[in-house]
Amino acid sequence: QHYYITNNLRMESVRAVFRGDDDESLLDGVDNYCNLSWENRLYAFGACFVIGIFLSVFGSIEVWLGKYTAFALLYSLGTLVALAGTCFLRGPVSQIKKMFDKDRLIASCVLIASIILTIVCGCVLKIGILAIMCCIVQFMAFTWYTLSYIPYARNAVKSCFSGCTGMECPC
Repeated sequence: QHYYITNNLRMESVRAVFRGDDDESLLDGVDNYCNLSWENRLYAFGACFVIGIFLSVFGSIEVWLGKYTAFALLYSLGTLVALAGTCFLRGPVSQIKKMFDKDRLIASCVLIASIILTIVCGCVLKIGILAIMCCIVQFMAFTWYTLSYIPYARNAVKSCFSGCTGMECPC
């Protein structure tokens, strides 16, 4: 019974794409096909987040050993795994759409660019100091992106910055 309903929903999604219906596309249905419970989604998110942190920390250790290629790859992979974990909470399509909302657009673009530049600087150019600088930007962009999901968190950080420095936050 469940198999028939699921396949029927998939076929309807495909039909909608070919009909040109804008209100539902094949990708919109992807988020609905996940059969994980909310508890399992939280576990999967937590596991991805912990693995991502572990990879990033392990990559940071590689810097002290002078292995900038390993550093760039591991740190960036850690960021990507932690970011992919959020797909368990909302669904992959919904998460990607939310990434590029107007409130997160700049942080998302800076994050993606810094991940790419970290890998290019560490693996292709093999310039360690540039890879480290890109990694710092990557960390700050990921933090700013993450704060966008917590109500008033960005405002609190801006207020804290202003209170500590006496300057207005440029973000």
